[in-house]
Amino acid sequence: MPKWKQFVLPFLFAGIILFIALSAIFADIVASYSPTEISLSKKLLPPFGMKGGSLAHLMGTDELGRDILSRVIYGSRYSLAIAFLVIMIGGSIGTSLGLIAGFRGGRLDSLIMRVADGAIAFPFFLVALVLAALWGPGFQNVVISLVLTIWARYARIVRGEVLSLRERDFVAEARIIGCSTRTILTRHILPNVLPTLLVLITLQVGWAITLEAALSFLGAGIAPPAPAWGLMVANGKEYLIEAWWLSFFPGLAIMTLVLSFNLLGDWLRDHYDPRLREM
Repeated sequence: MPKWKQFVLPFLFAGIILFIALSAIFADIVASYSPTEISLSKKLLPPFGMKGGSLAHLMGTDELGRDILSRVIYGSRYSLAIAFLVIMIGGSIGTSLGLIAGFRGGRLDSLIMRVADGAIAFPFFLVALVLAALWGPGFQNVVISLVLTIWARYARIVRGEVLSLRERDFVAEARIIGCSTRTILTRHILPNVLPTLLVLITLQVGWAITLEAALSFLGAGIAPPAPAWGLMVANGKEYLIEAWWLSFFPGLAIMTLVLSFNLLGDWLRDHYDPRLREM
């Protein structure tokens, strides 16, 4: 890859992510309408540029006259908030268990890894549907469902990194001078695992956003009338022929955000792997 692309592309992906994140944070200022404001006199207006469209509703309106652009902007709050909580909670749990399993080894390692294998093998959507049946669809259920699955991915990858790091000279020297296990893990091993974690986080954010959208699409995620992207795609599927924009724009938002995180993660992986960087 040309050197200019190696510098331009990550800034492009990061810029898209930052733009969407800022739009979510300042949605009350950026959005022209309330995401739940109903105006039946303006229902199914086409996007600007099409016959009947106007600058007042750049992406058109839905079957209840709600502004699509405003709903897409507010919908980014749900996707990013869920992804942030899932990565923070699940990533912290998985990283901690991976550090302990890889460093301690033995029966504790085997126990943690068998539980992780079970969490990865267990159908994610089954967990989400059970929680939705018990407590109803909602923000909390989506976060719990994703955390129950994602922690195991962190645990397995971190454990693999620790297994190789614990045999290094700097770990042996830390043991010789009397460092505690906690000190070795937090000050010597964890900093060496951070590049791998950074790559994993960017890739897992896209994964979390996709699954949240899928759950909302199936009715087991965010409950209406919240402007969740997956829910907007589901509501628009009945109008695909006469009002394609109802599903198109939230679907485009999902694709853009997930693709940006995935491509940024790929770039970080290549950047931190000397073997790939030399190719």
